Amino acid sequence: MALNLLLDTTKKLSFCSSCLASGDLPKVVVGRGNPRARLMIIGEAPGAHEDEKGEPFVGRSGILLNKLLESVGINPEKDAYISNVIKCRPPNNRRPTKKEIDLSMPWLSQQINLVDPLVITLMGATAVKTLLGNNEPISNLRGKWQSWEGRLVMPLFHPSYLLRNPSKAEGTPFSLMREDLLDISNRLKGIRK
Repeated sequence: MALNLLLDTTKKLSFCSSCLASGDLPKVVVGRGNPRARLMIIGEAPGAHEDEKGEPFVGRSGILLNKLLESVGINPEKDAYISNVIKCRPPNNRRPTKKEIDLSMPWLSQQINLVDPLVITLMGATAVKTLLGNNEPISNLRGKWQSWEGRLVMPLFHPSYLLRNPSKAEGTPFSLMREDLLDISNRLKGIRK
C-alpha cells in the first residue's frame, strides 16, 4: 500500500512550496526507476533538466550515470531507484541550504523506508553529509563501504564532477567511479532482498 502511494506521488505531485522563500514554485522531482530495487541512488537536488522533466538525473549527469551503471550490468530503470536529497530545484541551481535539507529529510527518509534498498549510493558531498553526517571530501570516502540504519552505503563522486574531469586514465575520478560501481554491482549479486 505504502509503495503504491510512493508510485502515485511520483506521478502526481507537480509543485511544492514548503521551503521556498521566493514566490517561485519549482516542480517536485520525486524519483525514477524501480521503487522495489535493491539499489537506491541519492543525489543532491534537481537541476534545470530535472525540473523541466520532473525526474532526477536526466540531464548530462544523468546520461553519464546511466552509461556508467549499464557498463557494470546495472539497468538504471529496473535495478535502481534514483532520487535526490531535496525534491525541488534550488534557485539558480545553488547548493541546497541546511533549512531546505532539514525540511526535505522526512521525504527522503520515507522514500528510503518505502523502497527499502539493501544498498544506497550517495552521489556527492551534500548527499553524504545529509545521510552520514560526514564532512570529509568524497575523494577520502569513495570506495569505502559505510552503514546507515542497517543498510550498506557507498559514497561516490557525483557524475557532474566526472563531466568536469573527463579523463578515463587509471586512477582518475572516472576510473575510480567505475571501480566503485563494479564493487556495488558485485555486492548486489551476492545479496538477496
